[in-house]
Amino acid sequence: MPPVCVCVCVCVSNPLLTVCRMAEWTLEGALTLPHSMCVLCSGCLIEQLSEEKYECMVCCDVIRVMAPVWSCQSCFHVFHLNCIKKWARSPASQADDSGEGWRCPACQNVAPKAPTSYICFCGKMTNPEYHRSEIPHSCGDMCGKKRTGGNCNHPCNILCHPGPCPQCPAFITKSCICGRTSKQVRCSQAESLRCEQVCGALLNCAEHPCTQICHQGVCQPCQLLVQQVCYCGVVHREVPCGTDRDRFDGIGHFSCNKPCGKMLECQVHRCQQTCHTGQCQPCPLSPKLVRSCPCGQTALAKLLELGYPERRSCTDPIPSCGKICRKPLPCGDADTIHLCDKLCHEDSCGPCALTSTIKCRCGSKTKVKELMFTCERRCTKKRSCGRHKCGEMCCVDIEHKCSKICGYKLNCGLHRCQELCHRGNCHPCWQTSFDELSCYCGETVMFPPVPCGTKPPECKKPCTRQHDCDHPVFHSCHSEDRCPPCTYLTKKWCMGNHEQRSNIPCHLQDISCGLVCNKPLPSCSHRCKKICHRGECDAEGECKQPCSHPRPECGHPCSAPCHPGTPCPRNTCPAKVSMQCECGRRKETMPCTEAANSQQRFAAISVASKLSDMQLGESVDIGLMTKKEQKQARLECDQECATLERNRRLAEALQIDQSADPFNSKTSTCKFSDSLKDDARFFKFVNDVEEEIKNLVELANKGKQTKRSHCFPPMKREHRRIVHELAEVYGVESMSYDSEPKRNVVITATRGKSACPNVTLIALIERETAGRAPPPIAHIKQYNSR
Repeated sequence: MPPVCVCVCVCVSNPLLTVCRMAEWTLEGALTLPHSMCVLCSGCLIEQLSEEKYECMVCCDVIRVMAPVWSCQSCFHVFHLNCIKKWARSPASQADDSGEGWRCPACQNVAPKAPTSYICFCGKMTNPEYHRSEIPHSCGDMCGKKRTGGNCNHPCNILCHPGPCPQCPAFITKSCICGRTSKQVRCSQAESLRCEQVCGALLNCAEHPCTQICHQGVCQPCQLLVQQVCYCGVVHREVPCGTDRDRFDGIGHFSCNKPCGKMLECQVHRCQQTCHTGQCQPCPLSPKLVRSCPCGQTALAKLLELGYPERRSCTDPIPSCGKICRKPLPCGDADTIHLCDKLCHEDSCGPCALTSTIKCRCGSKTKVKELMFTCERRCTKKRSCGRHKCGEMCCVDIEHKCSKICGYKLNCGLHRCQELCHRGNCHPCWQTSFDELSCYCGETVMFPPVPCGTKPPECKKPCTRQHDCDHPVFHSCHSEDRCPPCTYLTKKWCMGNHEQRSNIPCHLQDISCGLVCNKPLPSCSHRCKKICHRGECDAEGECKQPCSHPRPECGHPCSAPCHPGTPCPRNTCPAKVSMQCECGRRKETMPCTEAANSQQRFAAISVASKLSDMQLGESVDIGLMTKKEQKQARLECDQECATLERNRRLAEALQIDQSADPFNSKTSTCKFSDSLKDDARFFKFVNDVEEEIKNLVELANKGKQTKRSHCFPPMKREHRRIVHELAEVYGVESMSYDSEPKRNVVITATRGKSACPNVTLIALIERETAGRAPPPIAHIKQYNSR
């Protein structure tokens, strides 16, 4: 899209008000013109030059009221005189390679000579002086320039001014186009006047008057169709009235290019000339016209002396001289002319008995033959339409006009072009309907004539068609066969009948609630795990869910693909089992088979220890012992377990509380660093940051979303460090973004990974502060003065 210049002028008191050239002059308004046609307004120029706000386009400096200037007479831009002189001398301003003329830097208008002197805007005064009461760079006299545009002869009647002259305000008497009506209009009005009277002038046929309303230029040719006959009276044609009017000879208007065929004066022969005007020529066999023998070599007067009878009519034979005819024949070539070798005769010369080298019609091949021949070379040039090839054999055509029918669809979309194949777009469809065209409901009507392909008129009334639902109709009457879908909001059940959804458009049929189907499958004991869907649950084939039947040896589910009607396969159990030692320190997760082996080994060790007790004289129930040990699969305690158990017994014997800190020192399980605690005592925002992180962790662990994020506002480096340390304590991911001074921190809490500590930072500081002894009080020793 080309740049657009918008000129807005609002000036009631200034008579120099005008707007861009090639636009209608208004007192107040805004016009939009292409940038290449934009010219400056006089009011704007006067204001900017007086207030020294106008800039020179060459040097981009403000034009002072005392500085010499030059104004372009095409675009009315104002430049420093020295700047425009330099520009005119520069190579960039040259209009062409010849170096003649220079271009204006604003409008690119070519001027023959560069400016040399400082003159006022109207061109009357050289080096005008500046006066505060006058327009800068003007002479202060009447402008007097000829106004641009139109045929106005009145000079500009305002003071010398920059920019284009305003349009002429004088009133003149102007006639309409046909000259029958006159009217008082402004001189600047460029539009032609038109009256409402019929033209009435005789058309080109000199018989019928013009029926057009007052128009400009020559009247259109008469379109009335009349019958015309050729000069010989055989061929008739239907043409517009006035065609070949000047060629009428009293009988016909045109030549049919066929033999005339009229009976000559001799009443024996007929005219053999092409259809012509006027009377036919005398009979060419008349005795008055024939003066020689048929071959033209001997005059009839000499033959009469030899005793030949005299001819009395055109039917009498012409005497023959008996010589060789020797008339040139149409055959032969450019170098040799064949002559007739018969004796003098009246009829046409017979066929030539000689041979010659001749060319085909197109001239591409030669052949020795008695008559002209055509070659088999097919023409490959494009026809006049530009789409089809000529394809003629031995083509001699120059224009190669296409004889095929165009056949393209016209703009109506219903008919096809019946003209010969042509270049460019097809003409609009000429067919017109004289029936009224209405919308579907019949409220809006388009009156004839209606061009072919016109769509029904747009109707604002509601649609009256039969609809599938009973909801209110919100769309207008339309010409399409199908109505737009109903958008009325309703309540509908989902495809699986799990829940009823609200605010569902009426035209939506299949709605998914997003929940798991959970319907029992007909072929097995499982339930459908698909998201709410249409149709049967097992439509895709067999169930692939893992079998949930417990294994007989371990009790874990089978986990094999669903196998209804068949026993579970005897394979290794893939389930994971969590095991710990007897004291609970060691914890491991291992496959079910390894856990079973460990269980058997632990049971064997337990039985062996009980048997050793039996040897010492103690009684043990081996049956109960094996059942109890089989139910509990445990790991073996190692040396560290024994050490911890020994310490526990020793502390219990010495009555030592392992959870208490005898030195009132910080516990080793504290997650908060000392620097973080020190920062919390001096920075008040630590409490707010910890509270925000704590709320974010709770939302991630209890809400529907597994991740929650929060963006802190931009802060200093020390504050960001505190946020990162607190996020690490709570198991929250933290990342800094952007650059200084807009650098901020974004934290993200994840379910199962982020967790709140048992004690918050503020609560820990308060507990430590409360447990400390108060600082010693300084005692001042008082001495009694003696």
